[in-house]
This record gives sequence, structure tokens and C-alpha cells, in this order.
Amino acid sequence: MKVFIACLGTETNTFSPIPTGYETFAESMLFDGDATRQPANLFSEPLIVWRDMAEAMDAEVIESLAAFAQPAGPTVRRVYEGFRDRILADLKAALPVDMVLINMHGAMVADGYPDCEGDLLGRIRALVGPQTIVGGELDLHCSITQAMIGAADVLITFKEYPHIDGRARAEELFTICDAARRGAARPEMSVRDLRMINMWRTTEAPGSTIVSAMQEAERRNDILSVSFAHGFPWGDVPEASAKVLVVSDNAAPAGSAVAEDIADLIWQQRDGVNGTLPGVADAVQMALAAPQGPVVLADVADNAGGGAPSDSTFILSHLLEIGATGVLSGFYWDPVAVRFCFEAGEGASLALRIGGKCGPDSGQPIDLKVTVRGLVADAKQSFGSASQSMGRAAWVSSGGVDLILNENRTQVFHPDGFTQFGLDLAKAKIIVVKSTQHFHAGFAPIAGKIIYVAAPGAIPPDFANIPFEVFQQPFWPRVAEPFAKPSSA
Repeated sequence: MKVFIACLGTETNTFSPIPTGYETFAESMLFDGDATRQPANLFSEPLIVWRDMAEAMDAEVIESLAAFAQPAGPTVRRVYEGFRDRILADLKAALPVDMVLINMHGAMVADGYPDCEGDLLGRIRALVGPQTIVGGELDLHCSITQAMIGAADVLITFKEYPHIDGRARAEELFTICDAARRGAARPEMSVRDLRMINMWRTTEAPGSTIVSAMQEAERRNDILSVSFAHGFPWGDVPEASAKVLVVSDNAAPAGSAVAEDIADLIWQQRDGVNGTLPGVADAVQMALAAPQGPVVLADVADNAGGGAPSDSTFILSHLLEIGATGVLSGFYWDPVAVRFCFEAGEGASLALRIGGKCGPDSGQPIDLKVTVRGLVADAKQSFGSASQSMGRAAWVSSGGVDLILNENRTQVFHPDGFTQFGLDLAKAKIIVVKSTQHFHAGFAPIAGKIIYVAAPGAIPPDFANIPFEVFQQPFWPRVAEPFAKPSSA
């Protein structure tokens, strides 16, 4: 058996002014055929799983490019085409192959390519023909398109948000694709469009209830996998809405029925999704009044994982204005400030301009007299069983506020992004994290309370009013009944 593996992806915020070019991939993840020999991160880990599983069966593994970029604006056309064509060239040279397994995101847009995954999978199918099994693993914040379904045999998304199940989904994909290769299964994919745009946290109901229902459906003999593709709200593409994807074993009617059941559950529980969040002042007041700390404030609108700059100052400005103390906040993407801190050295005091550099959604820069408390030349944080680079990072303090500034744009995933500096998080009254949900797995065990904050920013949680132009479908919550036929009056 011969197995071909590769990775290409990013989560594209089509409203973001930050271009996604070669340097963004190189800074995030770019391996030339050797990702499986490097420390794992979220998007290289599936390749490691696939290699291990294939080699355990004495299969030959051909490993191609593994490229993944921190979410931002559309990928530069020549960069996408160059990476895509490298994968296709490697695949052509490896033919014939029995399985092609590709780790993607599912919400990648490049200049001239609104559906990069559909484009890549379609070209792969054209090369390998109808007999080779083609499978793809996707982030759950993906757009399931007809082009993707038409080209792949099996697609599977993460189930959990935060994404703690990437390895398990990789194992699941390999198992199903190998069964299909051997003729022990005949995967058929059924898709149900939800006409919904939102975010579902799976750490609480209704998100957790939906995950449980999917897992229960998978216990049936005729159902191989059930995925809930949440969609990516800030991707203005033709097929943007959330969808349910069911992979059945030669049982398309059963797959469609399960997809309909899960879709109905999601619709019935829609009013429990993302209620109104407190603004900055109210959230801070709630945190200060909490009987037990630390209280985690999630700055959801400045999440680098959604394409935001991660340098907004709206919450920080309010905390400074009211003289709050016992505050820890990060991560602020500010390569210029980080460079100044490294030039000055640990222990130095200096005037530093922080944040507010990328545009109106970043707020105004903050000028502080700070002391450089700690410097880490190769900062990292955990993300599940993998690791995420932060680049060079600095811990600075001013009065009762401690800040982490970093060189590589990334959201907050784990407390060790702070504790690597020697910080004791238990001593903080308030911890502000620039993240929408991925912080939850690491911070929930230490938090007295978690508050999601509707601060201004690049990805505000106002789903009804996202200024779509390309995506024209009626959707909830903009429309109360998105499947209702328009009036003929």
C-alpha cells in the first residue's frame, strides 16, 4: 500500500486587511516533506498520525508539503498556487497511490480562489482517478462546498471547540479511508445546509449537546462519521453557512436522515447560542466584583485565530483608566515593542508604545512607562498535545498591570504561554486573554470565573450584521426563518 500525505491551509478572514503571504506561512508552519519529523502542532499532528498508522501496516508513505498560516486576509495568489502545485507535482511523481490524505482548514481563500480546498481536492482527483481513496481532515470552522464533496471520498471535521480532538479525527479519517481501500466500507457523504452563521462553544450546552448527539449517531453500524461544520463567520464566500456532514456506509438515505436529525437539534437549540455578551465596562465591573479570582476575560473580537490583529487596546485602556491592579493580559502582537524590550534588556525601564498599530479595529496605541520583567527568545505555548510558537516575547509591567507582548501573531491557547516567564497566575485578579474559545481547555481549571467580552475589534460577535457581499443566502440570526419562501406579494 502507498499513502500520500500533505497539508495546506489557513482560516481566511476576507474582511481582514492583513495579507497572507509566504512569510506568514513560514512564520506559522512550513515544512518541505519533513513535518512528521518535527515537533507536532495542531495542523502537522494529523500527518504524524497518518504516517504512524500507515507504517504500522508496512505501507509506503510519501510526504509532501505541510504549510499552514495564522489566520488573516486572503492568501496571495502566487503563494497559494505555488504551494498547491508543489503538492500536485509530488503526487504526480508518486503515482500510483492507494490513498491520499490531506489536512486542510476548510475556510481558505486566495486571490481568485474562493474555495481553495475544493480547488486542491478537485485537482488531486483529476490526477489519481476514481479508484484512489481521497480523504480530508478539516477544522470545524469550515465551509463544506459542493466542489469538496464531489472530489473527496471522505471529509471529517473536528467535533470540539476548543479543538482538542484533532488527533482522534485523524485516526478516524485514516480508519475509514483504509476500510474503503480494502472494500470493507463504501463511504457516502450526505450534507444538510443549516443556513446559520454563528459560533458554537462545545464546552457547554447547546454545543456539548450537539456533540453528544453526533457521537450517539456514530454508534449505528451504517454511520461511519458525523461532523458539524460550524462555518467561519468572517469568510465572505458563496457557501459560507454552517452544515451537517454525515459519512454513511453505503447508506445515503440513512446518512441524510441522520443529518436531518442533527440539523433539527441544532435549529431547536439556536436561542441558547451566544447570548448578548457584556461590554468592556460591564465585564470589568463583573470581574472586580467576583468573590474569587482569577477571573478570565476573553477578548473575543481580537482573536488572531479569526484573522484579527491581536493588538487591540480597548480593554487595556479601560483597565488603565480605572486604575485596576492585579491585571495580567496577552498576547499583544507588537514586534516593534518586543524588539525595543530585547534591545533594552531585562530589568530595563523605558517608555513604550503598545498595540493599536493595525487600524481602527485595534484602537489607539497605549503609551506606558514599563519595566521589562522577562524575555523569552523562543516562546511557546501548548495547544492540546501540540505546541504553538510565539516567537520572541516580552513580559512588561506598569503599575498593577502585567502584559505579554509577542513577535509571532497568535491567540492565547494555554496558561503556559504566561507561566514560562515565571508568572504565577493564581495571584492575578483579572486575566485578559485574546482568544474566542481555544483558551478554555487550559484556563477553565484555574479560573474562578470566565467572562466573554463584547469589546470592539476586528471580529465582533454580531453575526446578524456581518457585511457579507458574496454570501447571498438568507441565514439565521439575520433572518428568523431562513428556509421560508419569499412572499409573492
